[in-house]
Amino acid sequence: MNEPDFSEIYAIMEASFPESECRSFESQKSLLKHPSYRIMTEKNEQGNTVAFLAGWEFAYFRFVEHIAVDSRIRGGGLGKKLMSRFILQSDKPVVLEVEPPVDEWTRRRICFYERLGFHLNPFEYVQPPLREGQADLPLQIMSYPDALSEQAFAPFKQLLYTEVYGLKLK
Repeated sequence: MNEPDFSEIYAIMEASFPESECRSFESQKSLLKHPSYRIMTEKNEQGNTVAFLAGWEFAYFRFVEHIAVDSRIRGGGLGKKLMSRFILQSDKPVVLEVEPPVDEWTRRRICFYERLGFHLNPFEYVQPPLREGQADLPLQIMSYPDALSEQAFAPFKQLLYTEVYGLKLK
């Protein structure tokens, strides 16, 4: 992926997520070298990136780290198109993190994923900090095609913590 394409993706990411849910530009860009990390994009007629899905491919499951559509064209089906394509690429379970349903926006986001067949799992989950100096972020896990128990999610969580977040677990 070339620098201009990544810059377009990162601009959408920064506009779509709070700082606590994004790595720095250089840190995010360095993930492109990781063999398990993938980015899918949608481009407009001018060839500019207008939506992306950044995910991870592991042996037993797939993880959606970020999915976002340029704010000027949200609601047009690009997010659904990207997520559907990601799901159809493999028969492995898919997991993603969401903010707990505490307001209209977080409930709408969860409903978007539920319409795609995801399940909101009831157990607690914490996303480790993506930038130095930040606090842990309380989130929830959604899974496709089935709901997961906390016990069933435990090996997924360990891989996310070590591979995606770079934690050294004991």
